[in-house]
Amino acid sequence: MAYKLTMGIGWEGRPDFNGLIERSKLMDEVGIHSIWLAEAWGHDAFTLLTLVAEHTKRIQIGTFIVNIYGRTPGAYAQHFGTLDILSKGRMIIGLGTTSANVAEHFHGVKFQPAVTRMREYIDIINMLMAGQPLRYEGKLFKLQRGFTLRFETERKHIPIFVGAMNPKSVELTAQKADGWFPVDIPLSQLGAAISQFREVARTAGRDPAAIDVMTPGSVIITRNVERAKTATASGLAFYAGRMGTFYSTQLTRYGFGDEVKKIKQAWDARDAKAATAAVSPRMLNEMCYVAEPHDLGGARERLAAQEAAGATLHRIEIVERDPAAFAKIVETLSK
Repeated sequence: MAYKLTMGIGWEGRPDFNGLIERSKLMDEVGIHSIWLAEAWGHDAFTLLTLVAEHTKRIQIGTFIVNIYGRTPGAYAQHFGTLDILSKGRMIIGLGTTSANVAEHFHGVKFQPAVTRMREYIDIINMLMAGQPLRYEGKLFKLQRGFTLRFETERKHIPIFVGAMNPKSVELTAQKADGWFPVDIPLSQLGAAISQFREVARTAGRDPAAIDVMTPGSVIITRNVERAKTATASGLAFYAGRMGTFYSTQLTRYGFGDEVKKIKQAWDARDAKAATAAVSPRMLNEMCYVAEPHDLGGARERLAAQEAAGATLHRIEIVERDPAAFAKIVETLSK
């Protein structure tokens, strides 16, 4: 079975533009399905998306994620519509709600009602991409002048993926989106979560198989396994302890309440190292898989388990600078 492999670019630090271009070209050449660029309160995603679109030919390009507070839905339609032309139809829109802290204290926008805001963003973006006059009467957006984009779009619909955790937002995603980014769901429970998600889509009159689902965790290939595990644990601890309540509630919901309690206690004591250490081996192994380049059998088993659970897109990270070695790893994992 051929797996659709995806890779991401982070949002922190000073961007390495030349490195991004070369890395993206390599991903394109070896057959990675899609590259995803994140955005939080670091560099913006769209400048980097432009570079990737301009220097690649086949790989799909998406945001994982941009939030629905930093820009209006009309601005997103402009951004993605323009980039879809530049990339000749390879864009994917990835949206999320971020946390209340980011929405209110970085963007200065009231967080709630988050699900209503997401619904209206999806509706408005879809209307503008389809060339429909923008007459929309929502709870948040009341747009009645009939604006349309002043350019011919590459496609009348760009796929929209949504990062969703709580039940209401997951339900909305199943009803309206083209793809789902599950968040912090352990592998052992991923199959049940995806089955429930697809049943909601079916009830809404949609074809469940037409909606993509990306894995919530990554398969990481690196020569420094312990460093990768520590970095992943640090990320889990940061989101559980420092990014509001959604992530901690999600992890508790899936059986990691003890770990969450210890993580929060560590953050309250301003001890980041202890917070990372509070991520148990069980929790870490459920959320990611780390292997060395010479030992890819377990990584392939992990991909197979994710596919069997219903995932259609598989997040991977490959820490390898040599292009030939990178290509060999991708070839081994993708088949």
